[in-house]
Amino acid sequence: MVTEMVVKQSLTDEMISAGAELTRRLDDARFIVPASLWFYAPETNGWRFVIGSPEVRTRGPRWAYRQIQTVVSKIPEPKNRIPLKDITVIDSNDPLIKLLKAAIKTGDGISGIRFTQNVINGTPIEDAYIYRMT
Repeated sequence: MVTEMVVKQSLTDEMISAGAELTRRLDDARFIVPASLWFYAPETNGWRFVIGSPEVRTRGPRWAYRQIQTVVSKIPEPKNRIPLKDITVIDSNDPLIKLLKAAIKTGDGISGIRFTQNVINGTPIEDAYIYRMT
């Protein structure tokens, strides 16, 4: 009998730093960011940088990705850049954001809250690193 063991991809210090940097730069660009976090998706064994913004609802995801790409391209240190392929932009009213807001509120600053192996309203959250949840 062969058993397969999947090793969870780590959230690195570099990723944590890059997420804070992107959140800060989006604020500076006046992109509305009520939610930003790294979210671990067990089905893909990968981390996604999730930005929850009402801009997605009002201006559309294509516009939001263009704005984010402009901000990312201006980050001088390559190690502090999150590739656009690793970023997910969703409406700030998305069920994932609403779920996390039920458990965590950070205020308008940039926090660093690790949220691991938790259940919110019956929904398991394997892992997340939350910068902002307002």
